[in-house]
Amino acid sequence: MSKRRVVVTGLGAITPVGNDVATTWQSLLEGRSGAGPITKFDPGPFAVKFACEVKDFDPHAYMDRKEAKRADLFTQYAVATAVQAMRDAKLEGTSDYDPNRLGVIVGSGIGGLATMEQQHDTYRDRGPSKISPFFIPMFISDIAAGIVSMQFNARGPNYATVSACATSAHAIGDAYRAIQYGDADLMLTGGAEAAVTPMSIGGFANMRALSERNDEPLTASRPFDATRDGFVMGEGSATLLLEELEHAKKRGANIYAEIVGYGATGDAYHLTSPAPNGEGAQRAMKRAMEDAGLTPETVQYVNAHGTSTPANDLNETRAIRAVFGEAANGLSVSSTKSGTGHMLGAAGAVELLISSLVVRDGIIPPTINYCTPDPECDLDYTPNTPRKRDVTAALSNSFGFGGHNVTLAVQRYVG
Repeated sequence: MSKRRVVVTGLGAITPVGNDVATTWQSLLEGRSGAGPITKFDPGPFAVKFACEVKDFDPHAYMDRKEAKRADLFTQYAVATAVQAMRDAKLEGTSDYDPNRLGVIVGSGIGGLATMEQQHDTYRDRGPSKISPFFIPMFISDIAAGIVSMQFNARGPNYATVSACATSAHAIGDAYRAIQYGDADLMLTGGAEAAVTPMSIGGFANMRALSERNDEPLTASRPFDATRDGFVMGEGSATLLLEELEHAKKRGANIYAEIVGYGATGDAYHLTSPAPNGEGAQRAMKRAMEDAGLTPETVQYVNAHGTSTPANDLNETRAIRAVFGEAANGLSVSSTKSGTGHMLGAAGAVELLISSLVVRDGIIPPTINYCTPDPECDLDYTPNTPRKRDVTAALSNSFGFGGHNVTLAVQRYVG
């Protein structure tokens, strides 16, 4: 059977650099950093005292107070971006779709960690009878997908993905497949994370994954720079509405981009370190390009996973060089984590959203804080300043602890 074409018709974002898509996009183009001192708890005893937090978020703009009270912050973020995406697609409150043909795949790498920590404190201090009856449905990672589905009466495929920092890229890839093969006509898909919590910051810091530039948080996330020393924790959500092409055309939808490829692989190598030379990442990129019918010469941009950790950035660079060969010299690469920080399970969705805007607008957001070139990281990382470029095809890379690799390919839609 011929596979159906899938386009992006709605976008929603809550990020450390903006509480909507337009603000996030403009902030990234202007080279803003979302980093600053942690405000969600007292970071005094911690080795790392800063993060990329979401600012001034009001869940009550998207859900009523009772619902918000019963939802962890990661779920609040997911609902907010799903509402934004449906509004953007001009589908909120309409009958322009069959609810049985609308699905939801929204993932979270960690889920309701803040709720877990708070309820553990309650148990420790007041005993088991005081644990909230809402603890479990607030904590579990799939609940965001469930609540989003209830918000829009979405009765198609409905589940969550969990694969660390590849979570929302897997979610989007699965949603793309669901539409391709006829399981749905529309899919709300992406990821959400709210992991700026004491246990999360303490755990990541103790494994030496986080930057410790407490005196200069704005410039701490510096992917591919020779002085990089770890990632900066981020939080937030992105949701994309994917739609079968003919369904979108029939209702006159605005089309941002077309999703054309999905590659997913495993390293089978190490708990946290990428396989040497990014071997698993290489296969993910190749599979996505083969799925899309793209060659190295027909891709102009890669939104890199680019976490600002020494091992990830080096191995991703080697993987891109191995896949693209001589064409790597003409490739534009950037890591928008330099501005947003690493949003863990939400990162892949934010970055595919950004890649969709790149092919629409023909402008590449920069890798900020890039000052000292690393001789081993020798690609064009679009340092510090955005660049106009006609981009017809782009890849977005997402890699997670446990050896999970995902590459998604998007292309400019040509009617």
